[in-house]
Amino acid sequence: MAAKTPLGDFLHTRRSQLRPEDVGVPTYGERRRVPGLRREELALLAGVSASYYTRLERGESQSASPEVLDALAGALLLDESERRYLHDVARTGRQRTRGRRPAPERVSEPTRQLLDVLGDVPAIVLGRRSDVLAWNRPGHALFAGHLDPGAPDLPRERPNMARLVFLDPHVRELYADWPSKARAVVGSLRLVAGRHPEDTALHALVGELSAKSGEFATMWADHRIRACTVATYGMRHPLVGSLTVTQQTLSHGPGPVVVVATTEPDSPSRAGLTLLARATAPSGSSAEPTRTGPCGAQD
Repeated sequence: MAAKTPLGDFLHTRRSQLRPEDVGVPTYGERRRVPGLRREELALLAGVSASYYTRLERGESQSASPEVLDALAGALLLDESERRYLHDVARTGRQRTRGRRPAPERVSEPTRQLLDVLGDVPAIVLGRRSDVLAWNRPGHALFAGHLDPGAPDLPRERPNMARLVFLDPHVRELYADWPSKARAVVGSLRLVAGRHPEDTALHALVGELSAKSGEFATMWADHRIRACTVATYGMRHPLVGSLTVTQQTLSHGPGPVVVVATTEPDSPSRAGLTLLARATAPSGSSAEPTRTGPCGAQD
């Protein structure tokens, strides 16, 4: 039997998570020896032969066409992000990409200007592996105020939000519903892994988190894909107490993204963020954002 491929692993895991009643497959009260759908049941739903589907799942074939992949996605009830991931991992198997360490990610001048104009709105710039490339002062105070504000400027000390969410007790305590935030982080990394299978630094990060966090390892094996561009979280900040913030990811194509935290107008959470900005402003000045250069260095 061929070794499992990312495509086969994804298909097997998602098939096992799908119950017959979810897709209208009758069971007639029989006892089933496997969780989820059987291979032949999924193949029938997707309109492919059971032997062909079995070869795909076992990693014995990488020849699935886009039409077949779409049919499998429909049978598995995948959403748009999951469907895109399925196509990504199938293409990876066909291309046999080599592992390599990509060029360092940088903060562009327009992104630096965006951090400046956001003012008291907490914002951080994240690379594709969730490395913190820059943040403004409120962003640092909200997401990781216990860390050195200059840490993103130093590649060897640069924070990584996935690592912080799973391994840093302070950041874990920030989220009232930590599992929801953790699943979002893992789902986002899954999407990146599908798009960039050659990224050895990403593989190293996943390996480290899997070894150090049983919760991460379990969530990673679950193969849940999640494109969290907008999500609302309850936060328990040590300086200003409970907050409800909406974290929005702003993307301008390939490259780093900006994550901003907003609150409802005239809400206690809005007042809390205003207080946080004032409390963390330099003595004798208003809460101006930290300026970072194109490589993350402060002006």
